[in-house]
Amino acid sequence: MKNIIFKIYQNRYFLLFILLFAYVQSIYTRISVRQKINAYTFTPEAAIGSLCAASLLFLVILFFIKKWHRSDVFSNRVMLKIFASSLIVYVLIMLLSSFIIAFTFNTIERNFNQHTLFLSLFSDFLDGFIYGSFFLVYYYYRTNKKHHQQLANYNQALAESRINHLKTQLNPHFLFNNLNILDQLIEEDKHKASDFLNEFAEIYRYVLQASDIKFISIHSELDFAEQYFKLIRHKYGNAYELNIENKNTNGFIIPLTLQLLIENAVKHNLGTAENQIVINIHINEKILVSNNTNLKRNNKTSGKALSNLKEQYKLLTREPMKIQQNENLFIVAIPIIQTT
Repeated sequence: MKNIIFKIYQNRYFLLFILLFAYVQSIYTRISVRQKINAYTFTPEAAIGSLCAASLLFLVILFFIKKWHRSDVFSNRVMLKIFASSLIVYVLIMLLSSFIIAFTFNTIERNFNQHTLFLSLFSDFLDGFIYGSFFLVYYYYRTNKKHHQQLANYNQALAESRINHLKTQLNPHFLFNNLNILDQLIEEDKHKASDFLNEFAEIYRYVLQASDIKFISIHSELDFAEQYFKLIRHKYGNAYELNIENKNTNGFIIPLTLQLLIENAVKHNLGTAENQIVINIHINEKILVSNNTNLKRNNKTSGKALSNLKEQYKLLTREPMKIQQNENLFIVAIPIIQTT
């Protein structure tokens, strides 16, 4: 009983539409037949009867849907088979019901003569066709909507799974590269190594926190990028320069985006105090990260970290991350993420 009440509540708007349609239909029929309007014209018993009859038809259609439409793939042939069979069964049920009522009240001759029987069959067939069409459209709309939602949920789960997988690759990547820098500093300057280690501990705390979130504000990511660049200065001094022009603090970015691009510029290009590698971050409608190039010799790298970042933006935004490169300049255009 609770399940039936829940089903009625779940489909209440559709059933209300059927009732209103039946009510309008009954008013139109009474006016057409009687050619006059009175209080009886607007009584709702005919509409309620039509709703009950339509509900019976809906149950018949659901029976045939469960019997024949077992696949999630929509089939016109199966739908027509269901509709035709349901219509025939519905007309036969209505005919049998009318006969039982006529037999009970001894009105068989009046209700089952050739003319009356034809009108009754035609009326039941027409009602079955109209209400059956409404139900099939509604049923397949709900089914299609449900499948789209399931597909969207699946795609979202898949995307989140892939993003988490990519992040698990980026964090060890970040850790490994900076531990290499620390190892070199220990050999060169123990005091610098100590300062580097303290700053690195603070920065890696941010990296661990960023692993649990999809987006972070541009402002927070810029602060982190500046902190990270201080680590670069520990090893390379003034060989690399970072300039930030921020004209837009609204929006979000994937965590560690700027850090990875700064790291990428340092790893691939040889900077000196006389010939600096200048990294520019310009934020307006997009985030443009660019640097002049002076490629290191025998610089072999898989580019996996950059590819992973690009894949994350592909999964999370409609506009992809774009990369341009020529002999003197390397530019990455990053879409700003707007969340609602």
